Amino acid sequence: MLKMKKILPLLLLVAFAVVSCVPARLHNELKAKKSACDKENEELKASNLQLNTRQGELMAMIEDLKNRINILQADTGAKGSELRTLQGNYERINTAYQTLMKDGPASVANSEATKQLIRDLQKTQENLQKKEDELSIKAKMLKSKEDSLSMLSDDLTIKNRRLAELEQILASKDSAVKALRNSVSNALLGYKDKGLTVEMKNGKVYVMMEERLLFASGSTVVDPKGVEALSDLGKVLEKNPDINIQIEGHTDNVPMKGSGEIKDNWDLSVMRATSVVKIVLANSKVNPLRLTAGGRSEFMPIDKTNTTEGRRKNRRIEVILTPKLDEILKLLETH
Repeated sequence: MLKMKKILPLLLLVAFAVVSCVPARLHNELKAKKSACDKENEELKASNLQLNTRQGELMAMIEDLKNRINILQADTGAKGSELRTLQGNYERINTAYQTLMKDGPASVANSEATKQLIRDLQKTQENLQKKEDELSIKAKMLKSKEDSLSMLSDDLTIKNRRLAELEQILASKDSAVKALRNSVSNALLGYKDKGLTVEMKNGKVYVMMEERLLFASGSTVVDPKGVEALSDLGKVLEKNPDINIQIEGHTDNVPMKGSGEIKDNWDLSVMRATSVVKIVLANSKVNPLRLTAGGRSEFMPIDKTNTTEGRRKNRRIEVILTPKLDEILKLLETH
């Protein structure tokens, strides 16, 4: 009896455990089924959406096909109408041809001649168009040449005007140089037989004074008679302010043997030219800017005979008078 009492609680506990396990298993099964139903429901919704989309696409395709059918039907009607028109035209042309054939070969020949005439006319028109195109090109080229010629003519007119201006200036300068030569010749007329000559060449006036008129042999000091001649020359030069003055000293080919200030012919020629410049400036109002002094030594002789008389001529002072060419230079620069 005591054993039964101990076993009974144990049996009750086991029974309770068994009864408790049944509802838990059932709950899990129901939960799994619900989850499966939810999944299937989502899949059905997605499938339904796809079917709706596809239905819309199919409806659009149906409408497009209907429109195409309507267009094809209309086009077929139009093509049929064109076909009937062409058939009618063919019948009329064929009838005309048959009539022409009945009229005989002359009509056919005439027709062929007409066709040939039309072809010749078309070819003539094409050739005429070609010639017109060529003529148009030639006309454009001619216009271009005429424009170029006009430009050249204008340029030539300008150059001729410049040339006329230049010739006028040169003529004026030439007249001035001639007048200057005459003035110098008249002013120095008394020294003509004393070793002084005046000549005009290359548009310049050359006043050549031999050594005997100006210097003692080997000296750079101007003699009194030379000072007088240079003073007279200075008076003429100060009245002609548009003349540049270049004074050059020349020697013979006999070497200098001096040991003082003058060591060779270069020194002698330069120092003599400088002495003449100083005499001119001291005895006139000539602007010093117009004067240039230079030595040529023995290298520009006027007499190459190498005689006593030739060497005497080579020992000289040349006063070269050159018109200022400012007007000419301005004309050339501006044009």
